[in-house]
Amino acid sequence: MSPVNSLWFKWKSLRLPWRKSFLVGSDLSGNTFWEFKDALNATRYRRIVKFNPKTHYADVQVSPQWHQWLRYVRAEPPSVEEQQQDIIRQLQIKQLAKLADERWASKPSYLDMPQTQQPKPATQSADATSNSSSQANNAQADTPDAKEVGRDEVPTAKKDPWAAAAATPSEGWQPKPWSPTTSQR
Repeated sequence: MSPVNSLWFKWKSLRLPWRKSFLVGSDLSGNTFWEFKDALNATRYRRIVKFNPKTHYADVQVSPQWHQWLRYVRAEPPSVEEQQQDIIRQLQIKQLAKLADERWASKPSYLDMPQTQQPKPATQSADATSNSSSQANNAQADTPDAKEVGRDEVPTAKKDPWAAAAATPSEGWQPKPWSPTTSQR
């Protein structure tokens, strides 16, 4: 801030009896905060913020401390040191959040695919009676094409004991289309 602006702000912040508005302070963005006597409510001052007229309305940002002061949540306006400490606090929180995200990403998730190979289900039985049929299957599986087909085969699923209980008479029911009858006159 230039020395001329600094002197002007000090002059405007003096609470002289003939003044209608008083400068209370400014934030780190350059917004200025004012109090003035309201004609409708003479018991308390109104509080407003004035921002740079070159700034677009969507780009105006008021810090939480100044917002509290504007809404009469806090009596005293925030100091420049308090605003600077809040900026430092926000940067520290962002750094800690980044570290927490990195720690979280480094831990394995239960939702991810397992990294180790799961054992494949046994496709051959150890019974002596079925040995002859398994030897015939092995003779056919010696060709490279048959090996690939054998790996892709899915073992047959066991019969579900709850399948009969799940089938109810109304399970396949569909409503009939509506066809109104002619009314009697």
